[in-house]
Amino acid sequence: MSNSKVGSVLVVGGGIAGIQASLDLAESGYLVYLVESSPAIGGTMPMLDKTFPTNDCSMCILSPKLVECGRHLNIKTYTCADVVDIQGEAGNFTVTIRQRPRYVHVDKCKGCGECAEACPIDVPSEFDQGIGEHKAIYKPYAQAFPNAYVINKEHCIECGACEEACQAGAIDHSMEEEIIELNVGAVVLCPGFQKFDPSQLTYYGYGKFPNVLTSLEFERILSASGPFQGHLVRPYDNKEPRRIAWIQCVGSRNCRIDHGYCSSVCCMYAIKEAVIAKEHSKEPLETTIFYMDMRTYGKGFEKYYNRAKDELGVRFIRSRVYDITEVGDESKNLRIRYAEEDGTIREEEFDLVVLSVGLEPSPEIAELCQKVGLEVNKYGFAEPAPLTGVGTNKPGIFIAGAFSAPKDIPETVMQASAAAGASASLLAEARNTLVKEKEFPPEKDFSGEPPRIGVFVCHCGVNIGSVVNVSEVVEMARNLPNVVYAGEYLYACSQDSQASMKQIIEEYGLNRVVVASCSPRTHKPLFQETVREAGLNRALFEMANIRDQCSWVHMHEPDRATEKAKDLVKMVVAKAALLEPVSQIVAGVTKAALVIGGGVTGMTSALSLADLGYRVHLVEKEQQLGGVARRIRQGLKGEEVQPFLNDLVNKVLSHSNIEVHLGAEVQTTAGYVGNFVTTLTNGKELQHGVTIIATGGEEYKPAEYLYSESERVFTQLELEEALDKGDPRIENGKTYVLIQCVGSREPERPYCSRVCCGKSVKLALKLKEKNPSASVFVLYRDIRTYGFLEDYYQEARRKGVIFIRYTPENKPRVENENGALKVTVTDHVLGVPVVISTDVIGLAAAIVPSSSNPKLSQLFKVPLNEDGFFLEAHMKLRPVDFTSEGIFMAGLAHGPKNLEENIAQAKAAAGRASTVLGKDYLESHGMVAVVQQDKCAACLTCVRLCPYNAPRIRNYAAEIEPLLCQGCGTCAGECPNKAITLQGYKDHMQMSMSKALFEEV
Repeated sequence: MSNSKVGSVLVVGGGIAGIQASLDLAESGYLVYLVESSPAIGGTMPMLDKTFPTNDCSMCILSPKLVECGRHLNIKTYTCADVVDIQGEAGNFTVTIRQRPRYVHVDKCKGCGECAEACPIDVPSEFDQGIGEHKAIYKPYAQAFPNAYVINKEHCIECGACEEACQAGAIDHSMEEEIIELNVGAVVLCPGFQKFDPSQLTYYGYGKFPNVLTSLEFERILSASGPFQGHLVRPYDNKEPRRIAWIQCVGSRNCRIDHGYCSSVCCMYAIKEAVIAKEHSKEPLETTIFYMDMRTYGKGFEKYYNRAKDELGVRFIRSRVYDITEVGDESKNLRIRYAEEDGTIREEEFDLVVLSVGLEPSPEIAELCQKVGLEVNKYGFAEPAPLTGVGTNKPGIFIAGAFSAPKDIPETVMQASAAAGASASLLAEARNTLVKEKEFPPEKDFSGEPPRIGVFVCHCGVNIGSVVNVSEVVEMARNLPNVVYAGEYLYACSQDSQASMKQIIEEYGLNRVVVASCSPRTHKPLFQETVREAGLNRALFEMANIRDQCSWVHMHEPDRATEKAKDLVKMVVAKAALLEPVSQIVAGVTKAALVIGGGVTGMTSALSLADLGYRVHLVEKEQQLGGVARRIRQGLKGEEVQPFLNDLVNKVLSHSNIEVHLGAEVQTTAGYVGNFVTTLTNGKELQHGVTIIATGGEEYKPAEYLYSESERVFTQLELEEALDKGDPRIENGKTYVLIQCVGSREPERPYCSRVCCGKSVKLALKLKEKNPSASVFVLYRDIRTYGFLEDYYQEARRKGVIFIRYTPENKPRVENENGALKVTVTDHVLGVPVVISTDVIGLAAAIVPSSSNPKLSQLFKVPLNEDGFFLEAHMKLRPVDFTSEGIFMAGLAHGPKNLEENIAQAKAAAGRASTVLGKDYLESHGMVAVVQQDKCAACLTCVRLCPYNAPRIRNYAAEIEPLLCQGCGTCAGECPNKAITLQGYKDHMQMSMSKALFEEV
């Protein structure tokens, strides 16, 4: 093995991108140095209230990752640190970082907060966007990692109060800056973004009028951990607003200030804020969004928009806002003057105005890029190498997140996993050379001992605590049988609470643990890991979900919510007393992968894993590789696709670790994560540890606009092919009409196909390039040229492409009059019909899911969404994983996206798959179903119903494969002979819970 490459990676930026990249790399066998400039990791995500389109609590879904990252043996975190220099080459870099003093020793600080209570100085809170305050010594937010305080020296008066209060001796005013050198094999840059400062746009009145806020300030108002504990009030006078307006594109799509790009996320976060604000308001609240184009292009976004508009009463006004003025009375309400599409000038009064500010790169990172020689675009964002997804002009340096372009959380997480996967491929020979293995203490044997239960009840900020009387729940729990400890915690999932839990388990001799907090779906693994670190078996832990099932659903009935929370805790404690240790099954891992789909996505995933040294089986149903990309000539940024595709195919066919199966499909599959066996239609049997589904998508064949009736009506792909071949129908044309949303955003397909607007704009520019005097019309509903595609839209307008908006109720009409094509569309400004005699019509046909998806869904027991695309485990934080472990998705199988995005997701899926293949063995989850074989009639009920394909019939009786079983309990509930029992959910436990519900305490 060569020693020239170093088995460690530097990750710059501790937001969700940096956290995900670090975890993936550490799980794949690499030592990670995570460098964050602020005092805590987390980035922007902890500041958010909810996340779209699922409305999950942002902090709730992030917190387990914070703790996981914080306690991972192979992630070394440097906060208050900046990268000063990067020298060397791919595989061996020397990185210099400057770590500023925090004046508090992280290893000594207990996070108790005594120092902050003693501090006499109040400082505007940067985390709360200046709305709230903290002390000169502070912790950025409750769940922050590191769980240590930091002193703001600009405001510290050196009074010594904090030193006197700190019993741990953690305060050290003499700490100095340190220069640290690190040796790494690769670098992942994901430093995030900074929000646009709207004070430079004086016509919005930000900084002048107290009731004009930024969107991030509004997030802190909504947040349970914010300065108003989630109560919707105006910071100016603490009154609840009755009318709130959002103004879009503040600092985006503005060429006058060199911010011509679209910030991609603002439309969706404005809709989310408008929806959530209604939930937070005690009185009826009117919410209005002023916008130019509604860019809800992501997976599930269009439905969220439609629901907000059609069901939840959010007003949407397509307009151009001129200015905001203040009403001349003590209310300090605001008056918005705007123009509607037809030019009508109107004014409306609002209590509060929220500016949807855009994303921009930070100047500090621009300085680093200049020093390193990293290419950036004209806006200062990092420029990815063409068709790499995460590569740069500097080999060995990769990028992820909003540093490369404005993007939302799922895309950021995908790109982070992709960058981790690319780094891992580069350093394959150095894998596992620098990492440590985690060792747990021996499990304590409690055989014959009576239950000693500890109950930990979480406030979850005000997510629970503002509705449920947590103190009452704790007091009730103290009086329950077998409970020897009960306590309340602000955030049970935070790092300090986890440490406290382990200490209390030891101190009170607990042998069962109950946590009453939020969803077991997101948090149970975190708490199980904690009790295991304390020497308890994972199965001796149980949760009561008093957030989703009490405080959220009964938010307007606090007394009844509290009583229900008490009932849930009583029941779970009764069950906990009967919990038994469950042994985990260990199995080896087959170091091979199955990739289904031989398009660009599938080939990219296959190459990524093959470069890591793993055997890959690439299955393609056609007789050649390439998929839809064979029909694409140029990418959205002008990349030449065919040379790229040919090179990719050659690399795949010549790679010694890849076996290609053409003209074949999956016939059967069995097994579990780490050990699958799949049979192809050509009779070959493949053994593999992971599966990546990259089946691509298909082009909708329109039944409208005379498609298939006229040879001059093309789909986008057909038009691009005809342009490339010099088709005389195109070459001789003088007028062209491109119609958007053909088959998309319709009742039968209510999603946006994402790529069509950008593609039509590029086609329009191509037509203009061939014939500058040609008339090119684009008929659209919303122009969705998100990110830097906005530049092409602006260019098209400058070059004379005419854009006419139509509505779903009044679509364009296409007629063929004696061989002449005529398109009639109602002009959105004048409100009168416009008749266009055209030579060619291009239809932006929808991307539809592959016809093979339903079959694969059944074979692999993985879900599809209502549109027919594969459904990921979590839309925000697990965008390429299925709930069934060891199976991943990428590309159009997941949903519509452009070529560059497909490549990034392909690398992400490979990166996630490598976290499985990088292990020598895997353990079962523990809570699995068990068959009493003498009662089994081999009726196949369990086999048919199991969503994870876990039951098998062997020797005329069912067996459950423990590594496949996810513990859902479907088989146990449906078995007619009651031959199946789910560990941890036995009948006597359920009966005990029912009995406890009716017992007085």
